[in-house]
Amino acid sequence: MNKATRKTIIAGNWKMNKTPDEAKALISEMAPLVKDADCDVIACVPFVDLAVAQQAAEGSNIKIGAENCHWEVSGAYTGEISATMLKAMGIEYVIIGHSERRQYFGETDVTVNKRVRAALDAGLTVILCVGELKEEREQGITAELCRMQTKVALQGVTAEEMSRIVIAYEPVWAIGTGLTATADQADEVCGIIRDVIAELYSTEVAEATTIQYGGSMNDANAEELLSKVNVDGGLIGGASLVAEKFAKIVEFASK
Repeated sequence: MNKATRKTIIAGNWKMNKTPDEAKALISEMAPLVKDADCDVIACVPFVDLAVAQQAAEGSNIKIGAENCHWEVSGAYTGEISATMLKAMGIEYVIIGHSERRQYFGETDVTVNKRVRAALDAGLTVILCVGELKEEREQGITAELCRMQTKVALQGVTAEEMSRIVIAYEPVWAIGTGLTATADQADEVCGIIRDVIAELYSTEVAEATTIQYGGSMNDANAEELLSKVNVDGGLIGGASLVAEKFAKIVEFASK
């Protein structure tokens, strides 16, 4: 982490978990545990949980985010949610390009870019996910792939708008598998992504951009991962569903 030039952000990605009642209970349990955090704390929850999560988080330092949005403002897109709808609810953050969206729901680098653009136009802050498959790491193309994903996703994004972009490096092979990139691997790829941002914009923009690690970060490995200069927080999956574990990660990020 480098708190001198950029924010440290711990964000939970609840995925398809928690009913509204369960979400209310979890946020209420979590709030007192993270109240003294010296980092930004976000819970990205399923759409049906957004309203109750906001209510439960009121008066706390927990911010609420969504897990996806569509690229159109409105239209015949049954089952989709637009960025403007999220903004109208008072939502501040949205995850875009998560590997599970790419793997199961046909997201491409191009549609990720369209969603990023829509979210920024609606006034949201984007948590943009990039990362390689296991085969791609074994082929030695991690750097090329993450560079390409980052470049395509940020097409049409201005240097000023980069203040509302958080990037999450999520090696696909480490999501939901229990595997984790080593701290050095995470730092290396986050550094590669930062170099891309410097090429696209400037060193100043790159140094101000928060780049999280998101491949199975948990309360057991977070301290080492967060000790690396290019790892500015985490996008937390399973551990974000347990208040004590999530709070422990926030504690490490607050040091």
